[in-house]
Amino acid sequence: MEQYELDAVRRITTRPPRDYRTLTLRALTPVIGAEVTGLDLTTELTDDELTELRTAFLDHHVLVFRDQALTPADHHRLAAHFGELRPVNPPPDHGDPYVLEVATSAEAATVFGNGWHADGTADAEPSLGSMLHITRMPEPGCGGDTLFANMHLAYDMLSPPLKELLAGLTAVHDGALAFRGTTIPPGYEPPSSEHPLVARHPETDRPLLFVNPAYTSHIPQLSGDESRAVLDLLFSIVPNRPMLACRVRWEPNTLVFWDNRCVQHHATYDYYPFTRYGRRIAINGGPVKG
Repeated sequence: MEQYELDAVRRITTRPPRDYRTLTLRALTPVIGAEVTGLDLTTELTDDELTELRTAFLDHHVLVFRDQALTPADHHRLAAHFGELRPVNPPPDHGDPYVLEVATSAEAATVFGNGWHADGTADAEPSLGSMLHITRMPEPGCGGDTLFANMHLAYDMLSPPLKELLAGLTAVHDGALAFRGTTIPPGYEPPSSEHPLVARHPETDRPLLFVNPAYTSHIPQLSGDESRAVLDLLFSIVPNRPMLACRVRWEPNTLVFWDNRCVQHHATYDYYPFTRYGRRIAINGGPVKG
């Protein structure tokens, strides 16, 4: 690696560890993700527990909780501590407007999320994050791991000249792209929004790379060929740099909470023809800050 890349990694991996009083953290990798123990998410968390949970969330971007037999009410209550719940769009058929059922049938040829992306970046105000609670695993008891990548580090590891090129550029995110190979639901109008290509986290102000192949269509300030070349280069960073990512291996009653503002994820579909079930609640975010 180049020296500027090594320096970017070192800034994260040499941070002094925090002392927590109400919970325990075990890092999944030095750069992203942590497993949290010591909290029972089926109970009302104290102010001190929530404060430390928010700190851990901003530090590690992906938090994993095992053996959490959440009811729908527990799930709603926990997510609401972090912001306003985000309605599913298009609305689901099962009656709870805030729950996306992550259900894979035995006949499914593919699943949504089986590729690197951040959720709903075509929206004018993408979500803050999501809490996914998996309750039923594929019949062999394994498969369906989710990968999460740190987009702060993806940006930090870029060369200074490339950072200079990207500064001030925007990218169009088109919701119709996510339906490639499938049918757009009747009556649903996919959103389209223009966001800074290099964004800043609204709470930490840290820069991050804000493009993903599921939604980002083009860079309007560049010609068509230039836009394609730059986006293809940026899209290749996450799959070609495994060090940016952690892997979460699901077990029944695992809940994962990830920061959609600075994380991309990839839901691995490696369990055909078996089934899996979970429930996801997303939390409202705000405008993408440049």
